[in-house]
Amino acid sequence: MFQSSMDDLKRMNKRQFLYQFLSFGMIVSSALMIWKGLMVVTGSESPIVVVLSGSMEPAFHRGDLLFLTNYQQEPVRVGEIVVFKVEGRDIPIVHRVLKLHEKKNGTIKFLTKGDNNSVDDRGLYAQGQLWLTNKDVVGRARGFLPHVGMVTILMNEYPKIKFAILAFLGLYVLVHRE
Repeated sequence: MFQSSMDDLKRMNKRQFLYQFLSFGMIVSSALMIWKGLMVVTGSESPIVVVLSGSMEPAFHRGDLLFLTNYQQEPVRVGEIVVFKVEGRDIPIVHRVLKLHEKKNGTIKFLTKGDNNSVDDRGLYAQGQLWLTNKDVVGRARGFLPHVGMVTILMNEYPKIKFAILAFLGLYVLVHRE
C-alpha cells in the first residue's frame, strides 16, 4: 500500500503537484484568516483556549474548550472567570476573580483563585506581583464545550499520537485522491 502511494506520487506531474500544494496552502491560509477574524471580533489574542488542569472543577474540567472575549470597556467583576498570562509563564491560566482592589485614580487590580484550589493565585503570579491588571487578561470565559479539548491535550502529552495521525492522514490523501 505504501509503495503504491509512493509510485502515485512519483507519477504526479508538476501541474498536479502544484495544484495539491496550492490547495494545502489555501486550507492553511483560510484557517489563519478565520483565527485572525475571531481575534478581531472577540478582542482577545486567544479567542479559544483549552482548560489544562482540574483547578476550576466543578465549573470547568480538564479538556473543556473555552470561548473568550476581551472587550476593554467592560470592567472586571468579582466572580467572573478570566484567562490570564503571567510574566515568565507561557501557558495562560483559567481562574475566577476573587477580589477587586480599586485605587483612587481609577485603576483596578484584582486577585484570582481556582475554584478547586485552597489558596489564591499570588503564588502563581510573577515575583513581587500581588494583583493582576487588565493588561494580564487574555480573555473572559463566555461559553464552553465540555471535553472537546482533550484531543489537544493528548497530542501534546503524547507527541507520537500527533505524528501517527499526520502519517495516517497523509497516506489517506495519497490513496484516495482523484
